[in-house]
Amino acid sequence: MSQTRTPLIERTAPWGEIRRALIRVQKSNRNAPAYSRWVNRPLGRVFAATCYRWGLTPNHVTAISAAFTFTGIALIATGEPSWWRGILITVLLVLGYALDSSDGQVARLQGGGRLVGEWLDHVVDSVKTGSIHLAVLVMWFLNLGDWSLASTFVPIVFALQATVWFFAIILTDLLMRNAGAKQQKLAVDEGKPSTLNSLLGIPVDYGFLCLTFVLLGWFDGWRWLYALLAAANVAILLLQSVRWYRRVSAAG
Repeated sequence: MSQTRTPLIERTAPWGEIRRALIRVQKSNRNAPAYSRWVNRPLGRVFAATCYRWGLTPNHVTAISAAFTFTGIALIATGEPSWWRGILITVLLVLGYALDSSDGQVARLQGGGRLVGEWLDHVVDSVKTGSIHLAVLVMWFLNLGDWSLASTFVPIVFALQATVWFFAIILTDLLMRNAGAKQQKLAVDEGKPSTLNSLLGIPVDYGFLCLTFVLLGWFDGWRWLYALLAAANVAILLLQSVRWYRRVSAAG
């Protein structure tokens, strides 16, 4: 059965009006990490308005996002760490992440997305979530230097944490919505979200991880930063899992 969609705004509207229309239907920033809230979503709106004017569909945007992201991930796993490589990787990952924010915004502009589009977006995200740390594992192993072989467990643990974190977020959200305990909230309706919560969420912000690769030329320093992020992410996952468990238990 076909589903009629009413566009939020016509594609032929001025670019600035399309961008302003997106602001009115921006997802809630409650508990959104700092980079995602103040950098990635606004940058995603710029790309979304542009892609919409060009006639691209959400699936087109997802594919372009994946091309940038997986090119950056491939560069992590190949070649020696260097400043130029780190900068190039950072640019590719940042663009890929911003476009990942854009596909959903394009869907809202055209009057709503399709289930297959949401499925494709989550599948690409799941591959990205684990593969970026596996690429780090390859780079780490090939460039051990003075670090022991046992240190390669750091990206392995980070990959496991990231996979569980992504799955738990998606599953918790799905279960809570099915139970009628959660409804989508727009940023325009929520007032001012907590700045402190956004700052506290920096360690689990994928965008912040993308930015760290700019330090790849200082490989030992970058590895210490990556190891600290891994430890922080594991700790936050354990704490958040208790909170999710209690929320789902209460909803059930």
